[in-house]
Amino acid sequence: MTRRTFIRGAGLAGVLAAGSAPAIVHAQTTLRWRLASSFPKSLDTIFGAADVFAKKVGEMTGGKFQISVHAGGELMPPFGVVDAVKEGTVEIAHTAPYYFHGKDEVFALGCAIPFGLNSRQMTAWMVEGNGLKLMREFYRGYNIINFPGGNTGAQMGGWYRKEVKSLADIKGMKMRIGGFAGRVLERMGGVPQNIPGGEIYQSLEKGTIDAAEWVGPYDDQKLGFNKVAPNYYYPGWWEGGPQLDFYINTKSFDALNPEYKAIVECAAAVAHVDMQAKYDAKNPGALRELVKGGTKLFRFPKDVMDAAFKESMAIYAELGSKNANWKKVYEDYSNFRREQNLWFRFAEAGFDDFMQSQKL
Repeated sequence: MTRRTFIRGAGLAGVLAAGSAPAIVHAQTTLRWRLASSFPKSLDTIFGAADVFAKKVGEMTGGKFQISVHAGGELMPPFGVVDAVKEGTVEIAHTAPYYFHGKDEVFALGCAIPFGLNSRQMTAWMVEGNGLKLMREFYRGYNIINFPGGNTGAQMGGWYRKEVKSLADIKGMKMRIGGFAGRVLERMGGVPQNIPGGEIYQSLEKGTIDAAEWVGPYDDQKLGFNKVAPNYYYPGWWEGGPQLDFYINTKSFDALNPEYKAIVECAAAVAHVDMQAKYDAKNPGALRELVKGGTKLFRFPKDVMDAAFKESMAIYAELGSKNANWKKVYEDYSNFRREQNLWFRFAEAGFDDFMQSQKL
């Protein structure tokens, strides 16, 4: 999103709020879109971003542009949304791009890759770097235009039925792990499982899987993972700042007039900020309650982190030699990450390190 577009859209929102909308907005035929989410309604944070988006679009168009929001599984399977948007079955979806890395590994770069960008860095790459431009070029092949639609912030490393004391404990472990990280886990000796959020608890409870990761304390507590796997690890090295996206069918988006396009962009920006604000506000209390209830917190052993990093970098190098799309996007992503880490290691990390050691 460019500053100019954002300001233009924000200005329109102000006019609409004042009750004096431009004539061209009123001239737009009343629209009804369907939005397919990949998430269950019970997760008011990650699913809720789609509700925030739809509500803002309705408000800024005086009710003339209505978007109905459907939870994962209502219109199609949670992982069927990309094909649905591509074919025009629905106009829009809200999802985590890395779910679809099996189609092309570049999908993961639009969300999160192991040892990638944190949430602020991801937004910076999208908005001020080349991220949005490069991803939209890629998504064009799927009849999709994307808009950033939220970020969870750095995630936890998941729930484990047994303690992970060393890399040896990863061998043979069946773990529900999202997106691209499963490939890394597999090279470490683990057995990745790609399971939708609404089905994780049952799999963990029945012992079908040995471990599972989702997001962080607030969502994890709602899903009840602590009841069946008491060992909670951090950090989620595979998701330093996963971005959610709104995927819109290009034909549907192109049919909108300029004002409605700007409204869609602004509503997505509101949802993008709102999601992480919710997670940052709600996670601390949830973590405190989990620990109070018996959850045991552990940091991943160093050999696990080292092995994960080594295998991740090896995979990226291999992909660069056989996937032209990956090579193009990852080269820019990697260069941006290098510069961001140069900056964050000083002011940001220095401040955080000091503050988190204080007793306030």
